[in-house]
Amino acid sequence: MKLLKKWFISAALFSLLLGGCTNEQDAVSQPKTEQAAAQKTETKSETTENVEIPERLKKPIKIAAIMQMSIGTFSSQYIAGVKEQVEKFGGEVQIYNADNDLAKMASYVETAITQNVDAILLDHGRADALQGPVEKAVAKGIAVVAFDSDLNVPGVTVIDQDDYSLAWKTLKTLAEDLNGEGEIVTIWVGGFTPMERRHVIYDAFKKRYPNIKEVAKFGTASANTALDTQAQMEAILKKYPNKGDIDAVFATWDEFAKGAVRAIQQAGRDEIKVYGIDLSDEDLQMIQQNNSPWVATTATDPAEVGRVQVRFAYQKIAGEKTPNIYSLEPHLVKKSDLPNEQISMNELGEYIEGWGQSNVAVSPWMKALEEQVKK
Repeated sequence: MKLLKKWFISAALFSLLLGGCTNEQDAVSQPKTEQAAAQKTETKSETTENVEIPERLKKPIKIAAIMQMSIGTFSSQYIAGVKEQVEKFGGEVQIYNADNDLAKMASYVETAITQNVDAILLDHGRADALQGPVEKAVAKGIAVVAFDSDLNVPGVTVIDQDDYSLAWKTLKTLAEDLNGEGEIVTIWVGGFTPMERRHVIYDAFKKRYPNIKEVAKFGTASANTALDTQAQMEAILKKYPNKGDIDAVFATWDEFAKGAVRAIQQAGRDEIKVYGIDLSDEDLQMIQQNNSPWVATTATDPAEVGRVQVRFAYQKIAGEKTPNIYSLEPHLVKKSDLPNEQISMNELGEYIEGWGQSNVAVSPWMKALEEQVKK
């Protein structure tokens, strides 16, 4: 018994001694941790300064950004992203809008080649119109990065928003909200690569949810898409005037969604819910309105799309290997996940996990290039 008591006393003393040593060690190690962090920051700063900027990027880069069309706030925010990133890198960018004329878009590519630009950024467009001019640009050593295009040219990187995921996330949300049955209106237009991809998923959706019926389908891409859509949706609402005739609208483009929302609001048909694709600050304001019928959309940040496209172009100019294709991860944005007070796209990351956290196509020398431009 005495031996057991003696053992307990020894164990207790050892425990107290160990605790004291641990506390003392913590007190000493804390400054060391801070010192290590400071050293790490200093090393990182020195590393950034010592990174060699690629030779071809030591002079301002000339870029031609050629768009099939520029409609709505998504396009304007995409352009803003392109300009922002090019400016940070000290380059120059000229924006060309083909006004939905593919022949004009192809001629703009030819113009850019003649002007000896360093890179060409393409926004939409189709291979049957652009294949030849793009191949000529690549052969001349011009970096080409396309967005939402069906181009398949060696040396060209094609990025997209993963249109299959965009459509599925929105449609799945619609189906769940309708509990698998109801009547819907679909707004869609062909002739655009992303629209064709979204329609593939829509066809699969109809097979997956056979009790969700399409009562109407329309869509026109024009200089006033939202306004035209509003007029068309107003006609649909008159054709189906009773509550229960239409449960939801699937809009494959935010310009379509805006037109549908305004028509529904003016008709006082708030029982009809709108599910869209794409997002901008203007769209976000509409979604956050009290009693807004627009309840969900799936999107990527249009400004980030533009920035990523520019970074891929600079990597190509630097001689770095870039992928043939790259899909940006889209995010589902539901009205129910947003706060009551109005927010902007820049604040969306506080409410939608993963929004605005892209670190795609980033090379170590890019920070050094930005710092050099600031000086």
